[in-house]
Amino acid sequence: MAFAGGILNAHGQFAIPALTPVFLNICMIAAAIWLAPLMDEPVTALAWGVFAAGIMQLLFQLPALMRLGLIPRPRLGFDDSGVKRIISLMLPAIFSVSVTQINLLLDTLIASFLTVGSVSWLYYSDRLVEFPLGILGIALATVILPSLSKSYAAEDTAAFSNSLDWGLRLVVLVGLPATIGLVMLAEPMLSTLFQYNEFGVSDVHFAGLSLKAYSLGLLGFILIKVLVPGFTSRGDMKTPVRYGVYAMIVSLGLNLALVFPLAHAGLALATSLGAFFNAVLLLRKLHKDKVYQPASGWWLFFARVSLAAGAMSAGLYYFVDPAWWNGWSSTERVTNLVKWIGIGLLIYTATLLLTGLRLKHLVAQRHG
Repeated sequence: MAFAGGILNAHGQFAIPALTPVFLNICMIAAAIWLAPLMDEPVTALAWGVFAAGIMQLLFQLPALMRLGLIPRPRLGFDDSGVKRIISLMLPAIFSVSVTQINLLLDTLIASFLTVGSVSWLYYSDRLVEFPLGILGIALATVILPSLSKSYAAEDTAAFSNSLDWGLRLVVLVGLPATIGLVMLAEPMLSTLFQYNEFGVSDVHFAGLSLKAYSLGLLGFILIKVLVPGFTSRGDMKTPVRYGVYAMIVSLGLNLALVFPLAHAGLALATSLGAFFNAVLLLRKLHKDKVYQPASGWWLFFARVSLAAGAMSAGLYYFVDPAWWNGWSSTERVTNLVKWIGIGLLIYTATLLLTGLRLKHLVAQRHG
């Protein structure tokens, strides 16, 4: 399924691969509702749901591959020069984009030695950060990689730099309000989603601390997803791996330094700072090698986005009290959370429009 999606993305067809994960959700929900009651171990039904989803996802993409005339013919060919090259490029590429996940694994390992509940607090907060990261970071990386590869193959350095610049502006434009939303509405989100039965008010508070710490690194996490294709599209796999190792070492050192004063939230903060360290190294290298040259208008763009982000932060800070969610029913929690997310986005968008930012500015930037 992933291989088929990669082929379609490389040919500029993003809609089908983007819709494919829906089948995973459908199959897992169906398995939980109808298959689980029939099994001795109900949770096993979810595993069968994932298995069925994999088949459905692949079948869903086959017609699109057929229209392109690109149905693969499976056969062993490890001696093929192209296969060898892909394997040699793939392994370091996997590591370079997995640094964040490795750091999260280290966080969990260290958290297992802390107060009971620390692992769960980190897990729940990580799930909420992964949501915008998966939507924004993966989507941007998926869209930008084919464009960068084509520009590099055509030796069009201006188009290559413009694509990166467009991606970075989009990261700031969308990632900043997502960060603010996660920080300002951390406890309301956790309360709405998880504060039932054994997950109490204190759990919401402590998970909220780690969620805020992880959220501070969201821009760094997304930047890595966008910057790494700036290297992989040029066949440079070693640089992201090297910087990834540096970032892991920094994160581990920060873990040891911050875990004592801040407990589990210190682990989350260390991971966030490590992500920004990694992103800065990647961006600095691209700029130093003259692969990426910032386009004009960055200061004005950043000023507009910062003003909008400040207005959104002020609105949520002065008018939202996280304690409200503790006394509400599940329906009231959901209704009010959706309401304030909408109000926050409305404040952000309205401020951007009032300061003169228009969608056509980003479209023009995309096309150089």
